[in-house]
Amino acid sequence: MPQGRERVVEDAAARGVDVRIVERPAARSLHEAAALLGIEPSDIVKTLVVKRHDGDYLFALVPGGRKISWAKLRALVGVNKLSLPDASLALAATGYERGTITPFGSTTAWPVVADAAVVGRTVAMGAGEHGYSAFVDGDALIRAFDATVADITDPE
Repeated sequence: MPQGRERVVEDAAARGVDVRIVERPAARSLHEAAALLGIEPSDIVKTLVVKRHDGDYLFALVPGGRKISWAKLRALVGVNKLSLPDASLALAATGYERGTITPFGSTTAWPVVADAAVVGRTVAMGAGEHGYSAFVDGDALIRAFDATVADITDPE
């Protein structure tokens, strides 16, 4: 099985989505990462692995400067309990380490929920390997995964 960036590029191509992978140095903060990439912090989208009460997972796409609103996400998904799994469970669920996670090329195709702020913009997200970011059209990303779009975040 291909690793990291290769999985991202292959899966994106199979879904008909243009993705641009760029190398970037490590950053100590969201603002530093955005400055290194020449974008606004809100253009960086974290892909968070969320564990459902039944043991399955979903991906939550969360723009920089925002955090999951657990109440909103629970109401949308229709469950009473959601949580962020530890790093080893996230790796087992996706094949990616934290900080590199993306729905593209995940070892399991979990459902995707995108915050409404992802719509209509180009975003940078994990690229399957540390030291890289993947730039993708948010609308194409949403279509590629038939993502549910909703207000699932609050300001940090």
